[in-house]
Amino acid sequence: MSRAAPWLLAAGALLFVAVLVSHDLPGILAALRLAGFALVGVALYHLVPLVLDAAAIRVLEAPGRRGALLDAIRVRWIGESANSLMPAGAIGGPVLMIRQLIQRGTPGPEAVSAITVSTTLQSFAQVTFALMGVAVMAHRLAGGSPGGAWTAVILACVLLVAPLVPFYLLQRRGLFAGLVRLGQRFAGKREWSERLRHAQDIDAALEAAYRRPGPLWECFGLNLAGWVAGTLETYLVLRLVGSPVALSDALMLESLGQAIRGAAFAIPGALGVQEGGYVLLAPLAELAPDMALALSLAKRARELLLGIPGVIVLYFSERAFRRRNPGAAAT
Repeated sequence: MSRAAPWLLAAGALLFVAVLVSHDLPGILAALRLAGFALVGVALYHLVPLVLDAAAIRVLEAPGRRGALLDAIRVRWIGESANSLMPAGAIGGPVLMIRQLIQRGTPGPEAVSAITVSTTLQSFAQVTFALMGVAVMAHRLAGGSPGGAWTAVILACVLLVAPLVPFYLLQRRGLFAGLVRLGQRFAGKREWSERLRHAQDIDAALEAAYRRPGPLWECFGLNLAGWVAGTLETYLVLRLVGSPVALSDALMLESLGQAIRGAAFAIPGALGVQEGGYVLLAPLAELAPDMALALSLAKRARELLLGIPGVIVLYFSERAFRRRNPGAAAT
């Protein structure tokens, strides 16, 4: 993945430029100038879903080990910043969140369990959110026909859930120990017993987490609330750039736009894919493609505004941890 990341980033950058230059770039920039510094306030509103996502991680921590909400917010902020701005893309964020939890005193297996389970439930919450957008879209395309709308929603549900179910089932059947055993087959005579014990501890922590239905439902609900809260960001940006839409349109754009972005997880920041996705979705909300691109660029600006400080905090956090623990190996 690390070798492919520069190529994927380059491909995303080319797509990003191609989408922008194929539209009225001066008009897009003029719309953003119309919004002005109010976009900073909208960017800061993103702290609402960020706090909800952080709380979703915190509720999964083992009883008696649950840290302060501010610590969870910092962990989530760093992970989201890495997802948006660092070459590893959506894969690097969870790894760094695990590392941050460990640095704050959470045992390794519990840290891996909390982030793995919260990421899984966040994905299921995103599917639920995407289905809301599919329902709005299908209702319009079907001309108000309930039958046609439900058919589209059911089909979308199958397609979106299908990749997640095997991942969940593997977690319940010893995913990490299985991966270590698989690696051991190709490692020759190398000693992997310590790694296997560590993987088994992670699997045990996962199983313990999945046996606590209360925190699981709370985590899912908080994640879903975080996705839905993002709808208001889309709604406000479009009003500020002079292209107001109904809340249902904002929900459709946000949910399906995030689903498209999620599908491009291998490309850092889904660069170019997010912009192309909004252009494709724009007609469904009776929105000009240029305004859809203005929306995407406003979101990019918010990622920079919140993400750059997050990456800086990550840098100094890692530096301080290595200074305190000179023998600590990178995870």
